[in-house]
Amino acid sequence: MKSYISPIEDIISEASQGKMFILVDAEERENEGDLVIPAEDANDNVINFMAKNGRGLICLALNDDKVDSLGLTLMSSNNQSRHETAFTVSIEAREGVTTGISAQDRALTIATAISDNSKSTDIVSPGHVFPIKARPGGVLVRAGHTEAAVDIAKLAGKNPSGVICEIMNDDGTMARLPELIEVAKKFDLKIGTIADLISYRINNDHIITKVGNEKIISDFGDDWDCFVYKNDLDKAEHIALVKGRIDSDDIIPVRVHSVNIFEDLISINPNRKNLISKSMNLISTFESGVIILVRDTNEGALLNLLKKYSNNNIKQDNKLKEYGVGAQILIDLGVKKMNLISDTNAMPINLEGYDLEITSRQPLEEVK
Repeated sequence: MKSYISPIEDIISEASQGKMFILVDAEERENEGDLVIPAEDANDNVINFMAKNGRGLICLALNDDKVDSLGLTLMSSNNQSRHETAFTVSIEAREGVTTGISAQDRALTIATAISDNSKSTDIVSPGHVFPIKARPGGVLVRAGHTEAAVDIAKLAGKNPSGVICEIMNDDGTMARLPELIEVAKKFDLKIGTIADLISYRINNDHIITKVGNEKIISDFGDDWDCFVYKNDLDKAEHIALVKGRIDSDDIIPVRVHSVNIFEDLISINPNRKNLISKSMNLISTFESGVIILVRDTNEGALLNLLKKYSNNNIKQDNKLKEYGVGAQILIDLGVKKMNLISDTNAMPINLEGYDLEITSRQPLEEVK
């Protein structure tokens, strides 16, 4: 199946010519795929094609500046969807549409929304077009189709927006790679992967900067270094705790931990108490190891967490698509192969795009 995957440079070239393509997570996975096209090229024929042959939800991927300029609010202030896809309220062009659902009407709504001259008064809600807000930093921060669509449009010299639609089979099930290949052959579409896009951007972009490091002495030994990294996009600072010497040829024990002040400091969730110290205790038994502490500094992050606890919704979210910052820190530290310290078997998608390999897993639940 590898022969059906086009280099990301070819996908960018297709986008620059206003052509549609299929985007999947990675070539070796039986994953889902989306039809994708730069939004400025999404005319009524494109919308009709997506509705007829994609069959999924037709969405408009926008960057945060455009979402803000249009005054679009997120559909939910407490996003609990599996991948935290940032849907805004649905929209419609204020002028020129009829019912709003036709291919012509949706194409007009998209053109109105992405116009450089568009204002919040040019659209109304609700409507029949579903905008999704891409994360700043694109696939280097969140490896989703939303971010990929915006990234590719920008790389192609287009308006930084895209129209995407999941591909479903005739029976309503999600099309996997073998079916996606058949769709690509039938309609002469190229297939690209988000993993390849990540690799491409890593070779051309970098979003984290090491701003300082100090030796530290802890309850788990004195052979630890603390590095502080800054995200150049949102200026958030993240921590890397490193024990020993990191050799790229070695398999390094690694814990990527999303810092949660309620669980890590206040122990509001007894099932997730002392995870950082447990990780340090475990790594202290190895010659070397790394703990990445990723902080969520988005506006309202603490309030949203507090609401989850007040609703007794304390299940741990697996933010599998947001390994971008942690992955770039690991690369900077020289990690290539890792023994991932985690109590879940979930696989961080597109990690291979960062040239990082999970060779094994180490549960934390057994650590006292």
